[in-house]
Amino acid sequence: INDIEQGTPEWCGLRIGNPGASSFNKIVTSTGKSSTQRQAYLYQLAGEIITGQKADTYQNHHMTRGIELETEARETFCFITDQDVSQCGLVYPDHTDDYHCSPDGLLKDSGLEIKCPSLSVATEYLHKNTLPTEYVIQVQGSMMVTGLTHWYFMSYFPNLKPLILKIARNESLIEIIHDEVESFCSNLKDLVKKLS
Repeated sequence: INDIEQGTPEWCGLRIGNPGASSFNKIVTSTGKSSTQRQAYLYQLAGEIITGQKADTYQNHHMTRGIELETEARETFCFITDQDVSQCGLVYPDHTDDYHCSPDGLLKDSGLEIKCPSLSVATEYLHKNTLPTEYVIQVQGSMMVTGLTHWYFMSYFPNLKPLILKIARNESLIEIIHDEVESFCSNLKDLVKKLS
């Protein structure tokens, strides 16, 4: 676990060329198949490693607003669940630091992922009351990295009832994610070596 504050230049520097759980869906899908984005993501990270520069990433109004609301959402989570949440920078699975996750919070035996979507999307998530498909790989991948037994998913929009779900490990999917990410990292090292 690395305690560098998220969003700082130091934190961004550590993420250069390093796959994170929020992008594991570019490697493997929630059905366990190789993602169609895999090759493009491989080129992106190889380019980052070779140049030492993080690729420009798109950020819309909702994403910026989500970052601004994260602290408020975390405090709401703590109040509702009566649990203490600690913050950290990056978590690596082992000493190799080949990939990571950046939890929005850590609890005793679980982690926390916070999303602050638009009002319509937050209402949809609340109505469906299930982990959105687009975050399955991120949540299970975070448990793969940390070894934790559960992960909380929270969807937050001010003045709307928050969605808080406690997600258990899916061992079969985690095994697939692990194998796919390890293979991806091996391919990444080979590509960088070839192009350097």
